[in-house]
Amino acid sequence: MDSPELLKMSSKLHSKSGSVDFYSVLSILLVAFMWGATNPFIKRGSIGYNDLKANSRLSQLWLEVRFLISRWQYILPLVLNQLGSIVYVLTLQRTELSLTVPMANSLTFVFTAITARLLGERQSGLSK
Repeated sequence: MDSPELLKMSSKLHSKSGSVDFYSVLSILLVAFMWGATNPFIKRGSIGYNDLKANSRLSQLWLEVRFLISRWQYILPLVLNQLGSIVYVLTLQRTELSLTVPMANSLTFVFTAITARLLGERQSGLSK
């Protein structure tokens, strides 16, 4: 290959890797929302889980699994959370890893805090 062709290929690579389109940003926001907003609901749906007691480890495992899969308040947000993981993988195919991972993970905490606050949970780090 001669020099002009290499320059064209190089510029295409740099322009593609350095750009972020509107759909990528929306996808990252959707992932963060699906992960973050479901966390407080998963927590609420598992209330009572720690009170389960059985005689053996196998019985304990069965009791815990049966408890969780029988509660739609736990299953529904968990499914939405896992759908967020599918969107995340699809987003990683379109965007740079160095952009997607920190944005999605940090915004997840923001959406968790907002949702928890809207549900009336008290955060220890926030003033009243």
